[in-house]
Amino acid sequence: MKRFCLALDLINDPVLISEYEQYHVKIWPEIKASIVDSGILDMHIYRVENRLFMIMEVDQSFDFATKSQMDAANPKVQEWENLMWKYQQALPNAQPGEKWRLMEEIFSLHDA
Repeated sequence: MKRFCLALDLINDPVLISEYEQYHVKIWPEIKASIVDSGILDMHIYRVENRLFMIMEVDQSFDFATKSQMDAANPKVQEWENLMWKYQQALPNAQPGEKWRLMEEIFSLHDA
């Protein structure tokens, strides 16, 4: 199993942040299926202020490019992504259209 960590900011508005969190209490079934079908075994999202941190544990079949292609071909995922963009904002230095940014691991207790 492999783990990826990603970051993204929310628009810094308490009402919008609350709405965003409400959507994640019970995500749409089609979104959950698209996550699982891509090889993601587990996913957690944490928040501090308006910064989000996502942890994904994936199987050996997971690939970001394949997940991106699957999402682009799925109208329900596109609907969800467009809706979520109402609440999200790119991190500083993000590339155009880039949402979640992959984080670099800089420490592992296991390897220390």
